Amino acid sequence: MEGSRYLGVTEPISTADPTEVDYVNTKQLEECVKGLALQGSREEEVRREEVLGRLDELVNVWVKSMSRKKGLNDEYVREARCKIFTFGSYRLGVHGPGADIDTLCVGPCYVTREEDFFVELHDLLQKTEGVTELHTVPDAHVPVMSFEFNGIPIDLLYARLPLWVIPEELDILQDTILQNVDEQSVRSLNGCRVTDRILRLVPNMEHFRTTLRYVKLWAKRRGVYSNVIGFLGGVNWALLVARICQLYPNAVPSVLLSRFFRVYKQWRWPNPVMLCAIEEGPLGLPVWDPRRNPRDRSHLMPIITPTYPCQNSSFNVSNSTLRVMTEEFKRGDSICDSLDSKVADWSKLFEPYPFFESYKNYLQIDISAGDEEDLRIWKGWVESRLRQLILKVEKDTFGALQCHPHPSAFHDTISRSEHKVRGDPTK
Repeated sequence: MEGSRYLGVTEPISTADPTEVDYVNTKQLEECVKGLALQGSREEEVRREEVLGRLDELVNVWVKSMSRKKGLNDEYVREARCKIFTFGSYRLGVHGPGADIDTLCVGPCYVTREEDFFVELHDLLQKTEGVTELHTVPDAHVPVMSFEFNGIPIDLLYARLPLWVIPEELDILQDTILQNVDEQSVRSLNGCRVTDRILRLVPNMEHFRTTLRYVKLWAKRRGVYSNVIGFLGGVNWALLVARICQLYPNAVPSVLLSRFFRVYKQWRWPNPVMLCAIEEGPLGLPVWDPRRNPRDRSHLMPIITPTYPCQNSSFNVSNSTLRVMTEEFKRGDSICDSLDSKVADWSKLFEPYPFFESYKNYLQIDISAGDEEDLRIWKGWVESRLRQLILKVEKDTFGALQCHPHPSAFHDTISRSEHKVRGDPTK
């Protein structure tokens, strides 16, 4: 449907042009969030661009050294190159100060992930001035190398294409790029392909970006921003906002934000949110299809990625987290409704969720380790299992006991012995 008169799988709900009131509300919304540091400074943005330039130089030095090491002839050494792509919040233009840059390095067939990327490039980065906090996770679902480069956090993925020379103008949106590519490379390419496709499927990029910034701020302050424990992460929120932009193509950010809550408050899950029709594709890769795949039938809040192979990006959502998010959509809609009658102001929408005042009973999970590196690994493992704990509680109580997980951890520097001294025996 992309080539027709509208974007998306259905016609828009409204193509009305903005009113004077809509412009006034958008201005007030802008003023409300001004002090909340949604964007980094110009200096930080320049530093990000410089770091990406340096990273591009480094991976090209690395790939040329790999081509020599593997005995390729002079012509191949001259032509040897990698391409760096960005994706996620940085590519969408909605990253905040201090946010990491999701990057993908695309390399030729003779440069391996296990040896060349995770060993040789790792060693080169380790020797590079300005690179700190270098960690590798080669056995992750999407293998990643993370580090800080001149104070800018980077997550670097690697995709190996079945080409001897990577073209200067490489279009990663072409489905044929996935042909004869290993699974990890398909997953690594997917982040870039999804991000670029989202930007092509929204009618007004600036309105999409502004609205997504507001939705991300709202989600973080209301405690529903975390993919790992069953809420939604950056790409999920981006897809939800993009669909609202398709449904209201001429609306300004204040209207888009208001309609965001109205539409998702009454969305009949598990009907999927899709930006375009799901296509089978030429390569036989599995796509999201609840009619054929029993596993897909169990998904509670399907938000489908818009590139082949189309997948549900929100399979982590549980009954408990869906309930919490639905309540938050209702609250958001109620506040936006009252804005029309001038009863509330935008700041109420972004009030932090009073998590520790909301319940009588809590389960606290303490994570401790001998040093920072062990703590980072152990914390990541425990966090990845929290979702399973929530599912087990739901299952074993037949849904009677619902959980509301807190999406962020608290760092405690007090030693265990000090805790005993400070502990209150009456609690």
